[in-house]
This record gives sequence, C-alpha cells and structure tokens, in this order.
Amino acid sequence: MEETLSELNLTVLANYCTLELQRARRHQPGDEGYCLELFRRAVEQQTDQAWTLLQQCLSETVRLWLRTHPGMGQALQHDSEENYVALTFSRFWQAVQEHPPEFPSLKAVLSYLHATLHGVIIDILRSYQRRQEIALPQPETSVLLNEEEEFDDEERSYTWESIQSLLPHERERRLAYLLYYCGLKPREIVLRCSDEFSDIKEIYRLNHNLIDRLRRNRERLRWLLGID
Repeated sequence: MEETLSELNLTVLANYCTLELQRARRHQPGDEGYCLELFRRAVEQQTDQAWTLLQQCLSETVRLWLRTHPGMGQALQHDSEENYVALTFSRFWQAVQEHPPEFPSLKAVLSYLHATLHGVIIDILRSYQRRQEIALPQPETSVLLNEEEEFDDEERSYTWESIQSLLPHERERRLAYLLYYCGLKPREIVLRCSDEFSDIKEIYRLNHNLIDRLRRNRERLRWLLGID
C-alpha cells in the first residue's frame, strides 16, 4: 500500500483525498491513507503543487466549520469567509513548517486544522474588540478634543516612520503600508497590486510575521511614539 501511495500522481491522490473527506464528513469508514500521503508530500517534501491540492481538498471542510462556529455571525461582520479560510491555511502552513507535528491519523490533521480556524476567529474578534475600546474617548478628554480631530500630516508621518523602523524587510514595510496606512484588505491588495503581491497566502504569512515582530518590540515602539 505504501509503495502504491507513493507512486500515485498528485492529481489522482487529491481526488482520492477529496472522496475520503466526504466519507469522513458523513462519518463513513474509509481509507485515510490518501489524505495522509498528500499531507506528507506537502509538508515533508514541501511541494507547492501538493500543498495547493491539499488546500483545495480541505477548503470545503474549513468553510463548513466556519459556518457552524458560534462566533460566525460576528466574525463575518469584520471579514469575508474566503479570507478566514485563506488565513487559516496560511497559519496552519506556517505552523507545520516551523514545528512539523506527528499526525498519525486524518482525524489528528483535521483536529489541528479546526483548532487553527478557531484561533484565527478568536484573534480577529479580539483585535476588533481592542480597536473599539481604544477608539472610545475617555470622559475627561472628550470635552477637550474635537470628535472630528485626526492626526495632522506631520504626526501621521512620524507615527508611520516609527513603525517602519521596526520592520527590517522591505516587503514587510510595503505590506504594512498597504494594510495599515492605506487601509486596504488582503483581497484588495491582490487586485490592486498584483505585480507586487499576487498570492493572498503570502500576504497573510507576512502580516503574521510583521505583527509578531511589532509585538516583540512593543516597548521600543511605545518609546518611539512617546507613549508612557
């Protein structure tokens, strides 16, 4: 069986994997070896085609999980279903690349992927909740500030330069500019800047990296911005 699986064409393997997943959703018995072999080729051999096919096979499963998640209604107010799926695979891919886990069964793979989706949803909901909390003015300052007031150009430029100084890679700086300075969403970046960013998976991976970098340097960032 192992020799047969290892010799299968990727497209054929993916087709069998799709059938396995359909059986799994119906709680029917099946041969999960096809999915595990496709996963092995994607992770161990780091084959782009294998990863693309694996993602195609698993996308419908992730969408079904998202649609039945208790936070779905609130989550979809902040981003699209497509972006949640893409971010889930981006985070899943990064995790298995950095620390390849042992997956003895298809159930183990699906459990890990399900947990990844849950983490993505919770992180995004918490992120928007924090933004709302920060956006609300304190009672004692609301009478001093005009509600229409915004940063002037000089202050806005200084804030952006401070953030840029913590991002050593040009590609991360460019993405941060498009996401946070221009306010574009990942899908908009792919549409408007396809010559720079054509892969939404890469956008989510880079965004994850730059956010992680800023978190690690949050004390320095606070100092640069003059925040006590």
